[in-house]
This record gives sequence, structure tokens and C-alpha cells, in this order.
Amino acid sequence: MRFLGTRFSASAGLRVGRDDLEGRVSPGLQKGASKWWLRSACDNSGFAATLVRNSYDVRRVEITPLEQRKVTFDTHALVRDLEAHGFGKEQAETIVSVLITLSNVSLDTVYKDMVTQAQQEITLQQIMAHLDSIRKDMVILEKSEFANLRAENEKMKIELDQVKQQLMNETGKIRADSKLDINLERSRVTDMFTDQERKLMEATTEFHKKDSSTNSVISEISNKIDTEIASLKTLMESNKLDTIRYLAASVFTCLAIALGFYRFWK
Repeated sequence: MRFLGTRFSASAGLRVGRDDLEGRVSPGLQKGASKWWLRSACDNSGFAATLVRNSYDVRRVEITPLEQRKVTFDTHALVRDLEAHGFGKEQAETIVSVLITLSNVSLDTVYKDMVTQAQQEITLQQIMAHLDSIRKDMVILEKSEFANLRAENEKMKIELDQVKQQLMNETGKIRADSKLDINLERSRVTDMFTDQERKLMEATTEFHKKDSSTNSVISEISNKIDTEIASLKTLMESNKLDTIRYLAASVFTCLAIALGFYRFWK
């Protein structure tokens, strides 16, 4: 009988003898026998992903009967051989009993960790059936998920178009409001500038008027001052002449008095 090493685990996958399985099992099976399903549920708020992990439900097929799993040999001949080599009868029987127990335990361990060629073929057929089922499930899942994703993408595209249109409308409204505010502010500034310019012109005109009136008043005052100065000069000249006359008269009077006294004394 030929035994091939194999171990099966839901988390580590399936590992069989390389000599007989490398040419029969696909690369996806060599990487692991676990199956992962991705389920995506779309709602109004976004995507929600759920991972569901399923393992292979491999049915253990026992081909070798239990009675054929035990090693049969002539225990009596072995006991006699041990007695012939110096062992006692009880010792020989104990050794044979231990050998039987060890052989049974070893065979149980071997049958537990190893498979036969027939068991390998059955397990391989079960795995291939599971792979076909997985492939079909993946195709169905891919179609359904892609359809859901495509529908969700279309929905999101429509929502994005609506948001884009709304943003464009809001942007146009804000631009129009800003343009209106700018035009109003510009007209207000223009009116203010015109008003200030008008006030400046009025102030300039008033200043020129006041300047003209001031100049006329100054001219009039200057003329009056000139007239008064001329009259004062005339008055001073007349007073000067009168003073000279008075002085001359006084001098002649003094001379006459002096001459009178001079003649009186002579």
C-alpha cells in the first residue's frame, strides 16, 4: 500500500503530496483552499462591505476497513524467539503486547495524517467540485456586484451632475450679485466724486469771489490811505510854511525890540 502525506485545514488550505498533486491541482488551489466572498451593500450614506469566509466541507471518505488497518504477525513465534534469547515468558509477552500497541498507534497516526491513492482521488474530485462551485459563485457575484457598482456609479454621476449644476447656478448668482454690488458701489463712488468735485468748484468760486472782494477792499483802502497821506503831506507843508512865517515874524519882532532898546540906551 502506498501512502501520501496530506493535511487539510480551513485556514491554511489544502496540502497534499507534491509528487501526485502538483500536476493536477490548479495554482489557485495550491495557494489555499479557503474561499472568500465579498458582499457589498449600497445605501444612501455610502458603501458597506461584508466579508464572509467559507471553508470546504470535505467529507471524510474511509476506504480502508478498520480491520485492515492493524498489523498481523505471529505473536507466539515472537514470544518463543524472545524466550530463546533469554527473556522470561512474562517479559516476552509484555514486549509483544507493547509492540502490538505501538504498531496500532503508529498505524492510527499514519492513517490519520496520510491518505491512500483512492482517498486522494476522491478528495481531489471533491475539491474540483468545490472549485467549480466557487467559480460559478464568483461569476454570479461578479455580475451582481458589477451591476450594483455600475448602478451606484450612475447614481453618483447623476448626483454629481446635479451638484455641479447647482454649484454653477450658485456661482452665477454670486457672480451676478457681486457684479451688481460692484456696479452700485462704482456708481456711488462716481456720484460721491461728482459731488465732491461740485463742492470743490463751489468752494473755488466762492474763494475767487471773496478774493476779488478782498482785493477791491484792499485797493479801496490803499487808495484811501494814499489820499490821507497826500492830505497829510499837504497839511504838513502848510503847517511848515506857517511855522516859518511865525518864526520869521518872531525874529523880526525880536530884532525890532532889540533895536528899540539899543536906541533907548544910547
